[in-house]
Amino acid sequence: MANLTYEQSAALMIDMTFRGRVKVSCLSFANYILGEPTDVPAHNTRAGWAKTCYQNPDMIATQIQPPTVMEPAVQAAGADIDDTSLQTAVETAVNKML
Repeated sequence: MANLTYEQSAALMIDMTFRGRVKVSCLSFANYILGEPTDVPAHNTRAGWAKTCYQNPDMIATQIQPPTVMEPAVQAAGADIDDTSLQTAVETAVNKML
């Protein structure tokens, strides 16, 4: 499948069903971060993000959704992306922002 068009990308960036999946993925990543060793590079920054995610997952999902849509796997699969690939895309987007 070819990459999403700009119009398709823009629509997916505000799609509420997709946002829900991004939110679950963010919370999963936050849980992972809070369990990682404290000597992981940038752990304090990562842990701060994770705590904010737990406190306000809707806000975080809204912030992370657009850059996640721009990740290559999402561009290739769109809303049909499987959960494992979406998880990787979300984690990549979060890591780029931290």
